[in-house]
Amino acid sequence: MSESITGNAAHYFVDRHLDSTTADKAAFIESDGLKRSLSYRQLAEESGRMAALYAAQGIRSEERAAMLVLDQIEFPHHLLGQSEGGNRTHRGQHTAWPPMSTIRSFATAMPAYCLYRRPCCQLCKPILENHAHLRAIFVIGDSSEHLDFNAELARCEARPALPTNPDASAFWLYSSGSTGQPKGVRHIHSSLKFTADTYGEQVLQIKEDDVVYSAAKFFFAYGLGNAMTFPMSVGATTVLLSGRPTPDIVLDIINTHNPSVFCGVPTLYAALIAHLNGGHATLDTQLRQCISAR
Repeated sequence: MSESITGNAAHYFVDRHLDSTTADKAAFIESDGLKRSLSYRQLAEESGRMAALYAAQGIRSEERAAMLVLDQIEFPHHLLGQSEGGNRTHRGQHTAWPPMSTIRSFATAMPAYCLYRRPCCQLCKPILENHAHLRAIFVIGDSSEHLDFNAELARCEARPALPTNPDASAFWLYSSGSTGQPKGVRHIHSSLKFTADTYGEQVLQIKEDDVVYSAAKFFFAYGLGNAMTFPMSVGATTVLLSGRPTPDIVLDIINTHNPSVFCGVPTLYAALIAHLNGGHATLDTQLRQCISAR
């Protein structure tokens, strides 16, 4: 296989699993919402359809695609589908950003395409109505105003990953804005594999039989690695939560899905300990085992 194909992040994280024992294994499982699952084979199919959808809408390589989507199975197949098609997703904006920050990110990225989830409608409305660069707008969920993403995707035939230079831009990830306005940071295709080969393999030591849950969301670099690239690099399974990771919900995920890798932040660990000390001490041993698994 040519280096230009293997340089495409979608090939490394999705397509190569089709010839392995992980092809029909769950890549992602939703713990809330519709509680769907997506195998590596299905992910490859949906990512290929996503690349075809870009082509059908006339979205060219090097044009940006904005995405305001929660942690659900549409997120990975959209992000990886744009990689297959050679487009550059302007994706990393926080779904809880104030409208002005989102407006600024659209102004700097000038996306030609936008995908948003129905609950984000009020955030998106002033942007979508007044953004001259947008040529295609899709929504996950019922909408009379914009195209139904899943319905349009189902009409497309999957296409293989396009040849891509490893140093080509894969996506823009927006910073949180804690030290000023959010800034778009360019990430290249090979960076995703590099972090999986170093931190994922050598530090986290993630394995194929691991089940991962990351409290940090996809729109954070920390969450994107924990929940997507590190597990997918070895064919592991990720549990997704679209809602807020409160202590009771996180503990329910741990009890229900038995993750062997749990990725959190200090404030969440403190909140979990406080919650456990408030009458849920029977979960303490299991939580400690999960946290110490890596």
